[in-house]
Amino acid sequence: MRAPRSVREILLTSAPIALAVFVFAVSFGVLAITARIPGWAAVLMSALVFAGSAQFAALGVLTAGGGIVTAMLTGGLLNLRYIATGIAVARSLPGGPLRRALLGQLVVDESYAMAAGAGEPGRPDHRTLLVTGASLYAVWVLGTLVGTLLGPVLGDPRRLGLDAAFPALFTALLWPMLSARHAVRCAIGGALVALVLAPFTPPGVPLAGAAVVGLWLAR
Repeated sequence: MRAPRSVREILLTSAPIALAVFVFAVSFGVLAITARIPGWAAVLMSALVFAGSAQFAALGVLTAGGGIVTAMLTGGLLNLRYIATGIAVARSLPGGPLRRALLGQLVVDESYAMAAGAGEPGRPDHRTLLVTGASLYAVWVLGTLVGTLLGPVLGDPRRLGLDAAFPALFTALLWPMLSARHAVRCAIGGALVALVLAPFTPPGVPLAGAAVVGLWLAR
């Protein structure tokens, strides 16, 4: 059984991830301003949604002239994978159903990956999950605010190559978890499902399908 880690140690370990999240949040704030979305609305969206992929997808719909309902549905599809993630972490969260539901708002891809790496197989460490999730939430909202303020100065963040930051981050998070054979099986199965579904299904469905298959293979 692994020894409990201090809050300070968890924050230090997750600092590189927090930096990447901050940069990504800044780019979201900049793009929101470029799309003529009020800065306060972008910051409020980050505070309420706290899901980068869903927010960028919704922003793309709005920028293309789509309505708010379409944007919300697009973001919701991308977040379907959190159903599988929530099932995976449910036993690790303390308290009753209401408290677990509230704490579940801090569950994002990065906090789950950190918790899975720190906990026992099949049981993510709840302290790591909550500390990492809370710190990333603060960084995400702050980065969005900075992006809305610096938008006119920075211009389009994609010209700086920031769109490559998160694929690189997720690869770095995944790699240490592939030491066990069942983890490799889950990763390959999920990747294959996502690749098969991507050309034919709406955004979000491939990710959700990959998550479900990964859970099924891990059982």
